Amino acid sequence: MDIRSLQAPLRDRYAGDAAASRITLRAEASPEDTPIACSVEVGRAVHAAQAHQGVGGPGTAACSGDLLLGALAACAQITCQMVAAARGIAVERIGVVVEGDLDLQGTLGTRRDVPVGFERIRVRFQVDAPGADPEALAGLARATERYCVVMQTLLRPPEVVAEWAPAA
Repeated sequence: MDIRSLQAPLRDRYAGDAAASRITLRAEASPEDTPIACSVEVGRAVHAAQAHQGVGGPGTAACSGDLLLGALAACAQITCQMVAAARGIAVERIGVVVEGDLDLQGTLGTRRDVPVGFERIRVRFQVDAPGADPEALAGLARATERYCVVMQTLLRPPEVVAEWAPAA
């Protein structure tokens, strides 16, 4: 696939009309029959989500932390694949594994000195590109990390605004 040709008309359009490059993505959660589960509509799919079993959930569906790590893994994977294709780096396989550590005592409120949320997130790229030289692979790593939207969002968190309104 020729990524550069695919993106060329988009680049041209955005260069001529910067407002055309601005988008809003949306995710919407809806309740289920129990307070420990919900459904989340993301893109064109609905995903089941549950509280992690470490805070009382059943452990049969993804928890919100899983969804966050999954978003990072998907973004890193697709970004790396697209950068490799755009740069003409022949790869046999690219894989991404994301792991995150958190202390559930913060979430449960059993210890005020324990923060709520991930303490550390690790992203491991597994790139099998036998013919690529080390310089090309280093460039692939730099560009992937630079252009991965979810990684950059986590590294430089945006303002998050919470609004409360009556249910419609």
